[in-house]
Amino acid sequence: MANENHGSSREDAALTSHIPGTSHQNQPSSPKHVWLVQDLPGELVQAGWEKCWSKRESRPYYFNRFTNQSLWEMPLLGQHDVISDPLGLNAAPVPAEAGTGDAATTEGKLRKRKLSEEVQPSSNSVKKPKVDVPPAQPTPNSSNTPGTPLLKMWGVSPDDKQQAALLRPTEVYWDLDIQTNAVIKQRPPSEVLPPHPEVELLRSQLMLKLRQHYRELCQQREGIDPPRESFNRWMLERKVVDKGTDPLLPSDCDPVVSPSMFREIMNDIPIRLSRIKFREEAKKLLFKYAEAAERLIESRSASPDSRKVVKWNVADTFSWLRRDHSASKEDYMDRLEHLRKQCGPHVSAAAKDSVEGICSKIYHISLEYVKRIREKHLAILEHNISAEVETPEAQERLVYCFPARLAVPSPPLPSVEMHVENNVVCVRYKGEMVKISRNYYSKLWLLYRYSCIDDPSFERFLPRVWCLLRRYQMMFGVGLYEGTGLQRALPMHIFETLHKLFGVSFECFASPLNCYFKQYCSAFLDTDGYFGSRGPCLDFFPISGSFEANPPFCEELMDAMVSHFEKLLETSSEPLSFIVFIPEWRDPSTPSLIRMEQSRFKRHQLILPAFDHEYRSGSQHVCKKEEMYYKAVHNTAILFLQNNPGFAKWEPTAERLQELVTAYKHSGRTLAASSASSSAPAPDSDREAAVRGQSASRETTPN
Repeated sequence: MANENHGSSREDAALTSHIPGTSHQNQPSSPKHVWLVQDLPGELVQAGWEKCWSKRESRPYYFNRFTNQSLWEMPLLGQHDVISDPLGLNAAPVPAEAGTGDAATTEGKLRKRKLSEEVQPSSNSVKKPKVDVPPAQPTPNSSNTPGTPLLKMWGVSPDDKQQAALLRPTEVYWDLDIQTNAVIKQRPPSEVLPPHPEVELLRSQLMLKLRQHYRELCQQREGIDPPRESFNRWMLERKVVDKGTDPLLPSDCDPVVSPSMFREIMNDIPIRLSRIKFREEAKKLLFKYAEAAERLIESRSASPDSRKVVKWNVADTFSWLRRDHSASKEDYMDRLEHLRKQCGPHVSAAAKDSVEGICSKIYHISLEYVKRIREKHLAILEHNISAEVETPEAQERLVYCFPARLAVPSPPLPSVEMHVENNVVCVRYKGEMVKISRNYYSKLWLLYRYSCIDDPSFERFLPRVWCLLRRYQMMFGVGLYEGTGLQRALPMHIFETLHKLFGVSFECFASPLNCYFKQYCSAFLDTDGYFGSRGPCLDFFPISGSFEANPPFCEELMDAMVSHFEKLLETSSEPLSFIVFIPEWRDPSTPSLIRMEQSRFKRHQLILPAFDHEYRSGSQHVCKKEEMYYKAVHNTAILFLQNNPGFAKWEPTAERLQELVTAYKHSGRTLAASSASSSAPAPDSDREAAVRGQSASRETTPN
């Protein structure tokens, strides 16, 4: 069913106004759903299942009054709680006493059965590990009051059709029905402090100041604007080595000078080189570079030899410009390349100390900001937590991966306003507004419903949504299309193909906003854990499973990813597979690409030509339909990293690879159009989008 409906039917049914009660005989009739005569096995009725009729779809479905789960097909015995027991490994509930129909009482009597299934090995030589399921958690949308509608529990009246429609997605770009096959060692809750709108507001204000400081330093010291996306990549690179306490701003890094920021600023000294199309543009660029190189070498402390070399080459360039008026565009570009080779090393040496000063200054400002944020955060939490939070020790057992949990309990959160403008949901706190499309707002609601365990009445949902949206807005900047290229995603039909062919059920680099599966790793454990995140990828240690990895285009992060994956593949004897998507940068090749191509775990490699494949926008939760998909302007390399059991289980055979390549030849826009013309209801029936040129090409290539 999951593959046919992509969760839309189940999600839609779960979001409609059911009237759960103790028995179907006592249920009042619903104007939208008719309760059918009971014809289910006694075991299913005992587990809370009812057979209902959907007038909208004109067909029956099955509803569980204990878990609010809805299915089109008859459920399997024992499949009673997909939220706390997604694999159906717990026993059916103990029969309620006569005359007792309270759902909470029944759920409290759930007994855990002995595990009868184990992760299947790929060969007889691999020992089968025992895999446990995390203890069942309270269902977020359960209710102790019979007759309480699901929407009402979240503060939405069942009579409010606008609010009910808000939680019903019209376009679905995800499949939250797919269960995980990732197995991990059980881990304790994290000591990261829980998010709070007041703290997030301060953090966002300081982040904007830090960005402004960076811009001013580049302009004042080097006379250039900050290289595009360099600040965003600086944060990504810093978090690879950061051991500080703040989830966003770096505060404990070694070295202090960021290699990423230093490299990108140096690439734009003495001026930023842009793509040239016409002859006059090439001539102007050559003149500007020569002029800027001479000005920089005269204003900095450089050796006499360096000054002499730069000035002589600049004078020779000016003389050539005055003398040769019939030069072509290629002549000007060749001359520019010659000037850069002659003057570049001397210019870089003269600017080195100044650029390092910019990097160091930004880091130390960030360090001071983190101290201010930490003090405010602890002041808010001081009445809710003790000075030292005791973290329970994790038991040495294997479990299927579950969302990240926080050891520190969340304090009472302030109220947050929400209103709808056309198809956009606006969430506001103290005048600061963040936006998200209606469909993705309903997605966050579903992820929260599946993953959150400390907010059964959804009272903290809106404040946490505001914190999440504000965090990602500050992470990638508030400029138009800023950060989009760093968080782009694969098209939906590619995820479907990866799951079908290679058992992929987990994303290593995603967010609650762009994830396809409900199990994924993301940058921020504190804000994203309530919405299903397993935490940062570099802190995630699976024993087995099939994973997709499409990392942000930061060279240091990609290199750290390769080290992490190879370590996992070396230490695990269970089936483990990583399918990695990275740009094929060859001028020069990135260390991560070279290492994966030479890795002993590489089973196969595919190259997707530029402009022959698409990506989904990194800002898909707010962008327009015509901007949802765009062509890749560079080749994409797909590498299969697998240990021996993983290769035996998910081998990239020629047939599977051909089907994957064929899937890439289909556009997401074309598939959306075909689904829209289908008579059967489909969750993604309106995915029409235009392809725009990719703006995030590789601008950090070392020269």
